[in-house]
Amino acid sequence: MPISYEVDKQRRLVVCTASGVVTAGDVLGFHERIVKDTDFNSSFSQLVDCTAITKTNISPKGMRALAEKSSFSTDSRRAFVAASPLGFGLSRVYQIVRSLRGDKHIRVFRNRADALTWLLAEKDENDATA
Repeated sequence: MPISYEVDKQRRLVVCTASGVVTAGDVLGFHERIVKDTDFNSSFSQLVDCTAITKTNISPKGMRALAEKSSFSTDSRRAFVAASPLGFGLSRVYQIVRSLRGDKHIRVFRNRADALTWLLAEKDENDATA
């Protein structure tokens, strides 16, 4: 599978890894699988690592269509990691469309370490104020 994921219930985090050739169908298939996973909670944060994608048929227009729906809450923190200019651009298209749909906490990063630092720092701040 070009898109795999792991649900970390303790950290309330879904870590997704996309690799190889990724199609729009693969993304839709991921969404179908995740909502059926009994460990998934739509309020969890998400890390999407796209650094290992070698090719995609997803155009900016296609990404806009994919971004119309989300399995995650509009309050979820979501970090996308993309090293290539195309991957970064497509992730930004997703971020923009989701922000227009009410998502408040989506960021795009160039490396996984920065993305995780942001995701986990946000969680720590919330835990301190709870």
